[in-house]
Amino acid sequence: MTTSSSSAAEKKIKLEIWKMVLIVLLVAFIIFVLIYLKNHESNQYILKTLELEGSVKDGNALFKTNCVGCHGITARGLVGPDLHSITQSFNDKEIIKQVTGGLTPPMPSFEIDPQNMANLLKYLHSLD
Repeated sequence: MTTSSSSAAEKKIKLEIWKMVLIVLLVAFIIFVLIYLKNHESNQYILKTLELEGSVKDGNALFKTNCVGCHGITARGLVGPDLHSITQSFNDKEIIKQVTGGLTPPMPSFEIDPQNMANLLKYLHSLD
């Protein structure tokens, strides 16, 4: 009797372990899918932005509206860094991620459409 009851208990434990393993795998899969979808959406935004031709004039206007408080009217820096030659230090994808994600505090993130982001990139390239 003891052998069959311990055998039944072992089977129950193994079944519980398999359930936990499946739950962990399912949660990991869901997290992977969510991360993939977020990155895919972000990459689509970046690709769309890089396809567009920006305008220095419109980028300058956008900069003066949103960025001068931290980067100064001439983009030489105040609270934020000097942006002259920023495009030599960072590629366009990195700049887009910085602007839209605010990756380095105290920089806020900006919700900016692809055309305006292309304009801002064009303006930043003109500072070189």
